[in-house]
Amino acid sequence: MKRGAKSQNASSQRPLRVGEEIRHALAEGLSNISFVAPELEGISITISQVEVSPDLRHANVFVTPFGYSGEDAERIIKSLNKHSGYFRHEVDRRVALKFSAKLKFIYDTSFDTAAKMEDLLRDQ
Repeated sequence: MKRGAKSQNASSQRPLRVGEEIRHALAEGLSNISFVAPELEGISITISQVEVSPDLRHANVFVTPFGYSGEDAERIIKSLNKHSGYFRHEVDRRVALKFSAKLKFIYDTSFDTAAKMEDLLRDQ
């Protein structure tokens, strides 16, 4: 390998590490959301995963609002995306990156799917 060249494995680990740092920063930012987005006050939101693009400029944030599904969950996701600038600022304050990642919040259906599968297995 040439001097200074990165291995494929080393370069693929960076987005994973940055995604985890962004996830922690967003979790802290969500604790103070009531003054920015009063419609989200009292809603328990879990950030299950953050997928960051290889250039670290875009991040898909997978979230689950507990106790909400369907239209209510979509309304919460829409509100999170509306206030993504606030969250982007919070991430910038807590995570030192050259570029500020554009955040897109996505409803994580994996918990719903797991619950449905568990119900199906229980019924067997």
